[in-house]
Amino acid sequence: MAKTLAQLQKQIAKLEREAEAIRRKEVGEVIARIKEAIAFYGLSAADLGLGGAKRGPRAGQRAASAAKKPASKIKYRDEQGHGWSGHGRRPQWFVDAIAAGKTPEDLLA
Repeated sequence: MAKTLAQLQKQIAKLEREAEAIRRKEVGEVIARIKEAIAFYGLSAADLGLGGAKRGPRAGQRAASAAKKPASKIKYRDEQGHGWSGHGRRPQWFVDAIAAGKTPEDLLA
């Protein structure tokens, strides 16, 4: 006996619900395996390229002539060896040193 359109649509809806349930289960398993590997290898978000910093084009999409910028020269340094070029957001160690009474001139490298 041939199925009606309504029967086929009902079957499709049922299969879509089943597929979504299987997908959620598999995603949960994948996430668990990823978390286990991250913990085992001691990986950070930065190691995975997930540091939250603005990212440019993906490696494969970069222009062949694009060159890496040279590292900025360190302008400020503290006793623990932290360094900062003076460009961009102030690092926490710099903010803490200023709050503790140091001056930017005290931290010049």
